[in-house]
Amino acid sequence: MMLSKVVDQLDQLELIDILQRLGVAYHFNNEIMNILDSVYNMDTSKWKNNLYATALKFRILRQHGYDISADVFLGFKDEMGNFKKCHVDRMLSLYEASFHSFENETILDEAKDLTSKFLKEYLIKNEGSYLSLLISHALELPLHWRISRWEAQWFINVYERMENMSPAILQFAKLDFNILQTIYIKKN
Repeated sequence: MMLSKVVDQLDQLELIDILQRLGVAYHFNNEIMNILDSVYNMDTSKWKNNLYATALKFRILRQHGYDISADVFLGFKDEMGNFKKCHVDRMLSLYEASFHSFENETILDEAKDLTSKFLKEYLIKNEGSYLSLLISHALELPLHWRISRWEAQWFINVYERMENMSPAILQFAKLDFNILQTIYIKKN
């Protein structure tokens, strides 16, 4: 019901991302695929200046097998052909998206190089913040390379500290995690 109540497509993508990271997205496969079909077929030209939204859309659609061109990032380069530096949360989103590249997508290789340097510099200057925790976790290993159950356990603890976290989603994720842990233990 929560997925259907969210109208804004960026909010829908953020919710899908949270559900995936909490390890509960499998409960909502049909709803998520309907939303992704809608996002994929929608004109998102209003996001042409929003690197965070573009990178999130790119990453989630690629994760789910949609054919989306890396050219969506061309608008975020300057006249010299270099990526423009911007706010750290946008750079983190681009960093995660850059790991969904195909062979010969040099724009994503460039994005990965720039963002990893930028995020490492940010960490040196801003230790201990919530965003620093997400960045250091991302720099250890890209999100989609992680084992989903371990990521869920880690992200439940992080999600608890988020200002805009949903208590209902958090409760559901904890319950789901504990039920699955019990099932795994009983099988052994």
